Amino acid sequence: MNKRNIAIIAHVDHGKTTLVNSLLTASGTFRNNEAVADRAMDSNPQERERGITILSKTTSIVYKDTKINIVDTPGHADFGGEVERIMHMVDGCLLLVDAFEGTMPQTRFVLKNALENHIKPIVVINKVDRPNADPQKAVDEVLDLFIQLGAPDDLLDFPVVYTSALNGTSSYSSDPSTQTKGMDPVFETILKEIPEPICDPSGPFRFQPALLDYNEFVGRIGIGTIRGGSIKVGDTVTDIATNGDKKDFKVMKLYTFLGLKRVETNQVESGDICAIAGYDELNVGDTICAVGHENPLPPLRVDEPTLQMEFGTNSSPLRGQDGKFVTARVIEERLFEEVQRDVSLRYKRIPNTETWIVSGRGELHLSVLIETMRREGYELEVSKPHVIIKEIDGKKCEPYEDLQIDVPSEFVGDIMETLGQRGGIMSDMNENNGQTRLNYVIPSRGLLGFVSNFLTLTKGYGIINHTFKEYRPIYNHVVGERNLGVLVSVDKGPATPYSIEKVEDHGIMFILPGTICYEGMIVGEHRYPVDLCVNVTATKPQTNVRSSNKDQTVVLKSPRKMSLEACLDYINSDELVEVTPLSFRMRKRILSTPDRKKFDAKKKNEDELNNELSSYC
Repeated sequence: MNKRNIAIIAHVDHGKTTLVNSLLTASGTFRNNEAVADRAMDSNPQERERGITILSKTTSIVYKDTKINIVDTPGHADFGGEVERIMHMVDGCLLLVDAFEGTMPQTRFVLKNALENHIKPIVVINKVDRPNADPQKAVDEVLDLFIQLGAPDDLLDFPVVYTSALNGTSSYSSDPSTQTKGMDPVFETILKEIPEPICDPSGPFRFQPALLDYNEFVGRIGIGTIRGGSIKVGDTVTDIATNGDKKDFKVMKLYTFLGLKRVETNQVESGDICAIAGYDELNVGDTICAVGHENPLPPLRVDEPTLQMEFGTNSSPLRGQDGKFVTARVIEERLFEEVQRDVSLRYKRIPNTETWIVSGRGELHLSVLIETMRREGYELEVSKPHVIIKEIDGKKCEPYEDLQIDVPSEFVGDIMETLGQRGGIMSDMNENNGQTRLNYVIPSRGLLGFVSNFLTLTKGYGIINHTFKEYRPIYNHVVGERNLGVLVSVDKGPATPYSIEKVEDHGIMFILPGTICYEGMIVGEHRYPVDLCVNVTATKPQTNVRSSNKDQTVVLKSPRKMSLEACLDYINSDELVEVTPLSFRMRKRILSTPDRKKFDAKKKNEDELNNELSSYC
């Protein structure tokens, strides 16, 4: 059977997963009576809730005696490293572009990866049925992007297909009225434009995992394309690590992909995408080859982490009330399991503590891990994320990012002022029909805590996108710290309406009446840039005049709802987020009010002394 290996690449939310759904349906992969969920490839609950693809997934479709392997790639910048590695598995790609939004920052990133790996793109203009969509303008923007990225002349005349993945329609024309049911134009363009896999069917076996998975029964699983020969279960092969180490192992399991399923098989032929299990020390970029034919493939680049945070066992007074897994041993086992499948994740334990430094590619990357562990029943406390500093040519450097913001023009002034305070440098600004697009280069530190602030500043109407750019010398200015203080509980017990009513004049509350509080827990935001200790658990003294149910008539303001990402953005370096299966709580690192005041006073004195000494130097 003929084969084609393609990836679907795009900016986040441009419809990759929905398009895969339509391709599976149109090819007859699903039975007529089979119940299929929207975005069926997004099987992870968080993917469905967030509306984004987090984990790369492989499927296959049979069309006109050709097996088409399709890799659905993440669209968020935090998972861009996977996109780059996937380019080594495929021979072509579908570049999906929203007919209304046009090209976006991540469009540039994924197309750049495709061109650098000599992958031929087919441009798919999606959502042509959207109100005010302009498919032709989107095509023009794609052409400009090809030119900017230095695409060779033969790729500038790229094939274009127009689709409405949501409706399952497609055509060769930009006119939405020409859309017809089915995906034949997409399939036919793939068969015509994408070459057969580059491989050597008659040569010795060669395979390079570009992705990893993990199963507690079979261990690590490497996913990639067979570039030479074939492989059978029980064959003995050689793993050549990226450092040159060699180890023979027996293939225990082989899998191929069909529809939404990973199918166990006994043999896989050259050119096919498959998964191999049998060696627990397998890594991305290794070469697996026939014994005696040790010819390694070029190594694959794995993106280094740019952000890290502390994970620790829950030390609050409410420890163990919600979660099943609370000890250091089980948390470390879970982190070990995660790094077996996620090569962009790192962790190391701080000696003599129950705390780990966990490093990843961005806030979303780490928050997805925290949320996953929470849903599995783990309790932990986590710190504010902070960037990883590198020394380059003898200078300390920090990561910088390209930032693109689309906002109604009325909010531009506030956004520019805020980004200026965070070290952002504007590179471009364009206004069109009351909407303004701002392009900035900004230190990654400047984006910590910015997203939640951004949503407030723009009243939810703004769109923000950012991608890693490069490491630059450290910007010598404090950015990313919250300016306002917090309201800190001084007692333990359930919060009462009576106490909250008294406290809410001082700022904005984060809790409802009945919320169990403890000393050192953050219950609200102070209106001034200093912390304020408050009692939210006191009850109203009873008299013979007032009714004992007087609290029931108290009218309180709605508290600010804080998601996990909002909590991570909000806290300062002296604070933590307590994460349990049932709740998020922000707290001070030092819970005791007297101990915290002593520590703050000592730190203030040390800072004043250091400033005085520096003035003499």
